[in-house]
Amino acid sequence: MRTFLSLSRAMALGLLRDRAAVFFTLLFPVMFLALFGMLFKDAGQERADIVQIGRVQILDSLPADARKALAEVMEVDRSSDRAQALKDVRDGDTDAVVWQDGDTLQIRYSAADPVAAGNVRGIFASLVDKANVDATGQPPAYRLRGEQVEDESLEAIQFFTPGLLSWAVAMGAVFGTALGLVNWRKKRILRRLWLAPISPVPVIAARIGTTVAIALVQTAIFLGIATLPYYGLKLSADWWLAVPLVVCGALAFMSVGLLVGAWAKSEEAAQGLAQIIILPMAFLSGAFFPLDAAPGWVRTISEALPMKHLATALESVLSRGGGWGDALPAMGGLLLFAAVLTAIAAKVFRWEAA
Repeated sequence: MRTFLSLSRAMALGLLRDRAAVFFTLLFPVMFLALFGMLFKDAGQERADIVQIGRVQILDSLPADARKALAEVMEVDRSSDRAQALKDVRDGDTDAVVWQDGDTLQIRYSAADPVAAGNVRGIFASLVDKANVDATGQPPAYRLRGEQVEDESLEAIQFFTPGLLSWAVAMGAVFGTALGLVNWRKKRILRRLWLAPISPVPVIAARIGTTVAIALVQTAIFLGIATLPYYGLKLSADWWLAVPLVVCGALAFMSVGLLVGAWAKSEEAAQGLAQIIILPMAFLSGAFFPLDAAPGWVRTISEALPMKHLATALESVLSRGGGWGDALPAMGGLLLFAAVLTAIAAKVFRWEAA
């Protein structure tokens, strides 16, 4: 136990003293989460901008609950300058202008944005229909019945949090393991451990413990930021399954780091090889953007990548209400991947520099 604690402390201090490692392992991925979460925070929630000229009875007489519902899809500003409002529509600064002439509701909208124009026409058509029914007291001849179905789409923060967390865990595990292994070989620390009368078990356990601890710190930081009111990530009931998933993911990517560190002869080579592996894997796994519109061969490749399965399982348990049924297959696949790559790394491992 003393050997394990000493080695764990040495590995952790080695990481903390390396400012570049701290930046790329902890701060760099968090910067991506904060930036993407801010840029795409209001994606898919755009409202139509309407200018109301004077009094418009069907808008002014809306009850409070109807006005609140309307505000979710339309922002209405009042003005007395019709000419300026029409100019704003022509310039693209406003989606539509509305005013009332007697019993006629006048709307002027731009055709530059067909989606916004269609939304404006549809909203006001429904308002006019309801006003006509209220005025005549006669029920409509036809009724429309709609029911909400389960929405499987995700808000931006729900997608970016598991994807970028998977990338962060991969970065920390691969770079930390590979560079640590090369550095210890270069400083002949591995040779001393090899010749020392100690079992390799505490050495391996210290490396695993340090890698897992870093991954759990990354997870805590990511979830702490993403669940802030500004970003608004709402965790599912079984969100805690992200912890064993992250542990299995850290072990899988630590095996990649072991293979890179066993093969590379210098820290520069280890960094370059790790980047060549991790960055393309992040893009091909859908950590940065969805792969729904990607070519079929890209989606086929992604299914063979551990980051894809880690990100998908994390998305399920964090954002989609998934449980053990989503987590266990991913955990088993990640552990199998770790076992295979660790066995290969053991074959090419060197205690001393060639």
